[in-house]
Amino acid sequence: MSFEAVLSELNGIVWGPITLCLLVGTGVYLSARLKLIQVLRLPMALGLLFKPAKGQGDLSSFAALCTALSATIGTGNIVGVATAIKMGGPGALFWMWLAAFFGMATKYAECMLAVKYRTIDKRGQIAGGPMYYIERGLGLPWMAKLFALFGVGVAFFGIGTFAQVNAISDALTIAFEVPTWVTALVLTLLVATVTLGGVQRISNVAQKVVPAMSIGYVLACLWILISFNDAIVPALSLVIESAFTPVSAVGGFLGATVAQAIQMGIARGVFSNESGLGSAPIAAAAAKTKEPVEQGLVSMTGTFFDTLIICTMTGLVLIITGVWNGETAGAAMTSAAFSMGSSALIGQYLVTIALVCFAFTTILGWHYYGERCWYYLVGERGLRIYQLLFLGLIAGGAFIKLDLVWLLADTVNGLMAIPNLIAIIGLRKVIITETQLYFSRMFDKSVVEAAY
Repeated sequence: MSFEAVLSELNGIVWGPITLCLLVGTGVYLSARLKLIQVLRLPMALGLLFKPAKGQGDLSSFAALCTALSATIGTGNIVGVATAIKMGGPGALFWMWLAAFFGMATKYAECMLAVKYRTIDKRGQIAGGPMYYIERGLGLPWMAKLFALFGVGVAFFGIGTFAQVNAISDALTIAFEVPTWVTALVLTLLVATVTLGGVQRISNVAQKVVPAMSIGYVLACLWILISFNDAIVPALSLVIESAFTPVSAVGGFLGATVAQAIQMGIARGVFSNESGLGSAPIAAAAAKTKEPVEQGLVSMTGTFFDTLIICTMTGLVLIITGVWNGETAGAAMTSAAFSMGSSALIGQYLVTIALVCFAFTTILGWHYYGERCWYYLVGERGLRIYQLLFLGLIAGGAFIKLDLVWLLADTVNGLMAIPNLIAIIGLRKVIITETQLYFSRMFDKSVVEAAY
């Protein structure tokens, strides 16, 4: 049996019913116990984005969010959505929505815990994330180390390197005929320039690039949606219908069962927004704030922006233009969709530029995540080894086959999520109590009792 076949079998186990139930079930439970915090407190969370930074930390709340978004808004928003719909049908988009909706509650919980249980490392920097709330909250250092090990695995072989580098290389080769080795060399040098400057330099780049690239991409999607406005309602109907009924083969689409739509929608949704994965809490822990709940609220907007806005835009563009049942796949499918609303050349360039920006910032964010996990396992002396290994994988990632890249990324993502979700469930009483105490200080007691 080949390595790819073994990896495929392992991926099926990792993303089997247990993981899917853990991911969605944790979000459903927290949504119920926190009384739909992702809906009722979303306006407050959006307002907190611009609150002046106060308290101990390395970054402002907005900078921490941008750092987290730099890691989440990536190829999952373009290639991931296209792959999900190509393999699971239009119904996969519905399951991405559902996973993101409940995932907002999970993102709130994990990022709130990150601030509550954070500490200061030997260098005087803030250290936090799942490994710390697993160790300090649950009292399970072995599980904390397991999470950190999987975190390094995702940084090295999952979201952090291969999937992003491969996407950048393919896009530049198709659009501008840039040789793969040139892309690998330039990208490695750029990543080294930014990441060796530490979290401050990464966050500075993220604060400038993430908002600009997100707004630009959404505006481009809106242009397509306006051009095909009469197809929006039928597209939404198709998404809902396909989420609960099998889709027959048509054109270049091979057909999909409901189970495929659910699996692809949730798996690609988690790949994109990372709710429950345990990555965003590492950035959230560095925020300058005195209130864990406030950072949790700020952080949950990341899932809102990433999936419920950007992924939705991509998915609708793919469906209303009809390219989802064509012969293309991945980034080429998205390029074809944008070409329908403009010239083929403009569509191709637009998707290429968006993909390169999204993927590059994801590499930066995951370098930081992996570094914090590596530090937890090895300590300061091993950081230079981590940095060199990461850059080496960036250089080599462009030469790996796409199917293997996504299989590997999906597998290590799922492994990372499991200990984090177990910790969130184990610390559920802390999450609920902290939330109640915060709002009891913020609002009238009678209001709080009615809400909780």
